[in-house]
Amino acid sequence: MAEPLPLPIQLTWLIPLYGFSGMVLSLPWASGWIKRNGPRPAAYLNLLVTLLAVLHGSVLIRAVSLIGPQHLDVAWFDAADLHLRIGFDLSLTNLAALELVTTMSLLCQVFALGYLDKEWSLARFFALVGFFEGAMSGVVLSSNLFLSYFLLEMLTLSTYLLVGFWYAQPLVVTAARDAFLTKRVGDVLLLMGVVALSAWAGSMEFNDLYAWAALARDQQLIGPLAGTMLGLGLIAGPMGKCAQFPMHLWLDEAMEGPNPASILRNSAVVTCGAFVLLKLMPVVALSPMATTVLLATGSISAIGGALVALAQVDLKRACSYGTTSYLGLVFIAIALQKPGIALLFLFAHGLAKALQFMAVGGIIATTNCQDLTELGGIGSRMPATALAFLVGSAGLVGLLPLGCFWCYGLMLENLTQFSPGYAAVFLLTNLLAAANATRVFRSVFLGPPTPKTRRTPEVNWLMALPMVSLTVIVLLLPLMMQRIDPVPGIGDFPLAVALAIVISGAIGVLLGSLVHLDRFWSRSRQPALRVLQDLLAYDFYTPEIYRQAIVNPVASLARLTRWFDITVIKGLVDGVGRLSMASAEGLRLGVSGQLQSYVLTLVAAIVLLLVTLQSLREVL
Repeated sequence: MAEPLPLPIQLTWLIPLYGFSGMVLSLPWASGWIKRNGPRPAAYLNLLVTLLAVLHGSVLIRAVSLIGPQHLDVAWFDAADLHLRIGFDLSLTNLAALELVTTMSLLCQVFALGYLDKEWSLARFFALVGFFEGAMSGVVLSSNLFLSYFLLEMLTLSTYLLVGFWYAQPLVVTAARDAFLTKRVGDVLLLMGVVALSAWAGSMEFNDLYAWAALARDQQLIGPLAGTMLGLGLIAGPMGKCAQFPMHLWLDEAMEGPNPASILRNSAVVTCGAFVLLKLMPVVALSPMATTVLLATGSISAIGGALVALAQVDLKRACSYGTTSYLGLVFIAIALQKPGIALLFLFAHGLAKALQFMAVGGIIATTNCQDLTELGGIGSRMPATALAFLVGSAGLVGLLPLGCFWCYGLMLENLTQFSPGYAAVFLLTNLLAAANATRVFRSVFLGPPTPKTRRTPEVNWLMALPMVSLTVIVLLLPLMMQRIDPVPGIGDFPLAVALAIVISGAIGVLLGSLVHLDRFWSRSRQPALRVLQDLLAYDFYTPEIYRQAIVNPVASLARLTRWFDITVIKGLVDGVGRLSMASAEGLRLGVSGQLQSYVLTLVAAIVLLLVTLQSLREVL
């Protein structure tokens, strides 16, 4: 008889419920049922349950490291040939991702207490963050594709609600709507893939899907076209969640939401989308075309996102486009069947990007400004924030000895042997990211102070505590990575690879240091440079292309349909009605009231009908 599992493992199902319970506990304050003591108790309750999630996850990591990976599941729905189960895979990889999600949520909530200290809708914000956290925790632990899809839908809904948090502002409402609709496109395509897989594989468990994929590859159970459509549908959902081209515009729109939500969105939410893609890769690999599309999407997003970030004058957008760029590198690693390196990229990027956005939030909270042309000279006034931004930005580029250096090194070591083109994509992205980080750092922290930065005290302790803590974590990340997956020392890398990473970063820093910063003109006064700057600043005019190619034709078709409905359909119905009324009026005037006349008319009609039928019978 097998020994029972330890109690923390048996209670794994509680982990997603911690976040959802925080949302429920916040409702009395968020809905206004409790008003006398303000909204802060809701925040404290959310912090408590999130801390329990972090501790529970830590205990699970220790237990799993001792007894090995575990799988838990319970039957949820069983009818006809459809069998759905709620399952959790407890491996060190999944639990490390869980700790990333819960820790980022905890730090974000502490940061939000300081950032939104005067916000009377604080309880509603923490309720939405709890909803966010519960869905993300379920995604990284789920062993079932249907449950993963369901939780990704919850992430889409929570993104809409958090982006539209300040719903009294028209621009915020528009941003929330656009973010929701953009992600819904990927979700609908993913649902098509889920439905097709449920019909073909007969199970939604990832392990069963892997077995079916191996069988389908060996016995060619599905044709090339079906495999391609299936693969494209399955990658569409993660592409939307990770803001990859062509569904990347929502991340820019999402910057209209509160900065604490942007911290989670740029670090943990995109990680969850890539994590689902990692789980689906054995099925997606059935189609070489889908893998090629994934590689092309990652390459375009990596280079395009980094280029667009260079031309942004909005502080949050200059950093958010970097998220699209780095997730493009992760997509390339996943498509090239390098899941271990992709996971290291996700962890290194998630922590460093969260730290960078905390620094950005501190700047916005202190100056009430996020325009780079109006900022400057706050490095000496906000040293902790300046250090956090510097460490976070350095952690995102290949700077020895921080985390992304090892990720770049591991990836380039593999790419230089069989795919030098993608190695060039990684080096170019690193160069552009370093240039953008240097440009932003100069614009914000160096130079003389501007009218909006002359009085800029350091952030309050509630914002400084998570920011300083995360700074230490990012600096110690290489040591943590050794516990997840052994990271080679610098001597194990080929010298050419290490030099290529360092040189690309150094060139980027040099370019970012030499670029001209104009405090009065956000656009260059040189015509040729202004054309290039506008091309990048407006995201290669992608929104305008969408507007002309998709939005306007759909709107024109809607107007044509409305005209046809009103003019033709409604006109025809109204004409029939008027004809009926006119006929009724004419018949009303012809009524004599004599019964014999009615009987004669009825008999004549019957005789005429019988004669007509007999004539038709003789003809046939």
